[in-house]
Amino acid sequence: MKNWEAVGFIVATISLFSTAQTSHQRGASHTSGQSVAARMEVVPDLEPRLARFRQVHMPFDASGLTVREQKMVAKLVDACRYLDDIYWRQVDPDGLQLYQSLEGKTSKQDVNLRRYLWINGSRFDLLDGQRPFVGATPMPLGRGFYPQGLTRDQIEQYVKLHPEKRAELYSPTSVVRWHGSDLDGLPYHIAYRSFLEPAARDLREAADLSPDKAFANFLRLRSDALLSDDYFKSDIAWMQLKDPKVDIIFAPYETYADTLLGVKASYGGSILIRNQAQSAKLDTFRKYVADIQDSLPLPAPDRPSKHGLETPMEVMDAPFRTGDLGHGYQAVADNLPNDPRIHEQQGSKKLFFKNFMDARVNYVILPLARYMMPTHQANMVSGEGYLLGTIMHEICHGLGPAFAHNASGEKVDIRAAIGPIFGGLEEAKADVVGMFSLKWLVDHGVLAKEKLNEYYASYIAGNFRTLRFGAFEAHGQAEMMEFNYYVEQGVVRRGASGKYSVDFEKMPDVIAGLAKELLTMEATGDRAKAEAWFKKYDVIPPELQKSLDRAKELPVDIDPLVTFPRKVE
Repeated sequence: MKNWEAVGFIVATISLFSTAQTSHQRGASHTSGQSVAARMEVVPDLEPRLARFRQVHMPFDASGLTVREQKMVAKLVDACRYLDDIYWRQVDPDGLQLYQSLEGKTSKQDVNLRRYLWINGSRFDLLDGQRPFVGATPMPLGRGFYPQGLTRDQIEQYVKLHPEKRAELYSPTSVVRWHGSDLDGLPYHIAYRSFLEPAARDLREAADLSPDKAFANFLRLRSDALLSDDYFKSDIAWMQLKDPKVDIIFAPYETYADTLLGVKASYGGSILIRNQAQSAKLDTFRKYVADIQDSLPLPAPDRPSKHGLETPMEVMDAPFRTGDLGHGYQAVADNLPNDPRIHEQQGSKKLFFKNFMDARVNYVILPLARYMMPTHQANMVSGEGYLLGTIMHEICHGLGPAFAHNASGEKVDIRAAIGPIFGGLEEAKADVVGMFSLKWLVDHGVLAKEKLNEYYASYIAGNFRTLRFGAFEAHGQAEMMEFNYYVEQGVVRRGASGKYSVDFEKMPDVIAGLAKELLTMEATGDRAKAEAWFKKYDVIPPELQKSLDRAKELPVDIDPLVTFPRKVE
């Protein structure tokens, strides 16, 4: 091991965190009546931007928990807050300084700016192509994961000259830094130790309070993983939990924030409380996962068998989120872990967040459908249809190839092979293969045939919701590509009224063809084709933008209001 544990650790930690901490101290010295925002270059339409996020209460319902379990949840909340401390430093350390400087301010400008910083988790607007809404500094592609100004070409050229450094530089859990003329990968457990050590302690204390021995064992293993960056053993234990009453997401999993290489994972955390009645309904889908994998339009070697693998599915309420789950795009479901080794050996866990799902359908999906689709098709859109599409989306994150193969047949990591566009490609694959799978379930009598058009209508309505995020965010990239492809193929058409209708008869064949294209890109690791594909289809047509603008008064997403205080240090 490098000498990170000694002097290197101290130097690296100071360089990563001292600026933000110093700023926090400075921010505390401002008087509460003085406006910070008034002295800064803030977009003039901040209030309309805020109005696009509907505030929705997400209360913590403790009625089904014992007093001991409630104490355990409180300790898990404490642990999750440390992940927010890390997340801000990963995605926008300067934004953290500004957020902290606004603490305690009471002017309307400052309160609004602080809320919008929280919504985005940075100074960069998710709905405006990640352009800054305060200041003029553009978002660095490398965020806080890489040195400022470092390019992908520089990294790739460096690795060609120093192949022994590839693993540490491309590791999903390392921060890349210059060390003289060399590039080094500083492990997360070293770079963020001052936050991970207390987080690990809180997990262990929560484990001591848990009446569920398997869950307690997982928490202890996860606390160890935080301090080693080796999550494999704890991920296995997490996969093997049987219908946990309380669960938690707590790891650096997703790589969406890394727009330079697309490999660095950001931390995210969420407390989960099981909805037993809704979870029981998922058994219908669980039993067909392996058969759906076998049916995919790929050669057999590229769709490894799922027979005999666990496919845990849970419907949960999420009363508290932090990190990449707490900011920006508010997920209604997740498919984790992302480690392809886990997928091969155990499968993956599908999580559906009922409180967030209900809010999205009621406040965004159903109202938007009435703006964007003819009345007879808008009336077909349903919460059930959207839920089933989401279920299959998450299932299909775990289907298809586990690895890509290069020209010589060697297995390679799909994320690394595809690069930064992988997030959009994977989201599109899950969407399209999910709809392909719903048709499979209908064809095999699992779901009613007369419901298929309802599922398609709900899918397209959900598509319109995501298109409002633009093509910069991974889900927006995916659904912009899907939408333009469907228009090109003639299965989605814009009428004279500006509303879009679906040709239900053509939909199955077009979806099957697109599923094959996307699955093949992942199986072959064809970065060039993936980049060219998205470049072609990831442009919002003016006529679509005109139609979307008519719905500008509707919220784009929700801003959850939670029971537990939000804190970031």
